Amino acid sequence: MSAGSSDDLDALLRVTSPTYVGDRHPDVAFGTHDGPVGRLILAVTSRGVAACSYEDENVVFERVARGVSAFIGPDPRRLDPVRRELDAYFSGRLRTFTTTVDLQLATPFARTVLQMMLAVPYGAVTTYREIAERIGRPRALRAVGNALGANPVCVIVPCHRVVENESVLGGYAGGPVAKERLLRIEGRNRPRT
Repeated sequence: MSAGSSDDLDALLRVTSPTYVGDRHPDVAFGTHDGPVGRLILAVTSRGVAACSYEDENVVFERVARGVSAFIGPDPRRLDPVRRELDAYFSGRLRTFTTTVDLQLATPFARTVLQMMLAVPYGAVTTYREIAERIGRPRALRAVGNALGANPVCVIVPCHRVVENESVLGGYAGGPVAKERLLRIEGRNRPRT
């Protein structure tokens, strides 16, 4: 077996075996979390949670490998605190996440929008228009919607708290059922239709 093959095998084990122990911790801890809104794909860097996504695991893995680091693997030391906070949030025991977020997978414009979302309190909702006005781009409704739709850190960066208006829920990466469930967890009823 050549040195390259050994490196390839080590890389494969690192990302596929939850019990893999290498010489050092991966740059990005990668795993999943099953909750009441479906399976979330998690990626945690030394700076914070870079992904909490409803997307396919392979899609998230590729995005993280390209945008953050190719040294990706299981690391319960970084994943478990995020999982515990998600469980506490889903059960209604946590209103504000204390885990930090790492928005390096978002575009600069999306980071601005997502930072604004971190200020929307638990149980409150806002609209695309209000977010666009707060960032000083009142006509950028579609761009705000696209930034929220591409949120790499769903649930923790609460894009589910944005509705089209008081009577229309609007889109969500996890789908309308997940959005409705998250708003219910926070004590919000579905907007009137």
